[in-house]
Amino acid sequence: MGLLDGILSNVVGSLGSGAVPGQQNPLGDLLSGLGGGQGRGANLLTAAMSLLQQNGGLNAVLDSFRQNGMAQHADSWVSTGPNVGISGDQLQQVLGSSSIGDIASQLNMSHGQASSALAQVLPELINQLTPSGQLPNNHADLISQGLAMLTGRGV
Repeated sequence: MGLLDGILSNVVGSLGSGAVPGQQNPLGDLLSGLGGGQGRGANLLTAAMSLLQQNGGLNAVLDSFRQNGMAQHADSWVSTGPNVGISGDQLQQVLGSSSIGDIASQLNMSHGQASSALAQVLPELINQLTPSGQLPNNHADLISQGLAMLTGRGV
């Protein structure tokens, strides 16, 4: 679980006061910019991880994007190169409006705000979960353990 520990500690640390100057943490920086504070940023991360889990896991979500004409996007998130972005509308097209609506309610955001925020977070989260350019063998466990860690912290 070392990969996940590193990701979560970097992200949660950057959302609070524990950010290390000069240390690159794109997911933490993104969540800080979107979240407006530690609680909201951690809630966005939890929502993104839940979205992965509820839609069949990392591999199933990537396959859904590929099947909906966004293979280049999905493949870029797993590769070691730059991520190709998606819009909130594209996210809804692939994962469904009701999933996004549920998360919007949980985060006390509008449907549009939630889909836009998740469209920014999801590619970087997948990128962080696949640091070597391929799915780790334990990717389903990583998501479950990450959710347990995030919700166990009371963030």
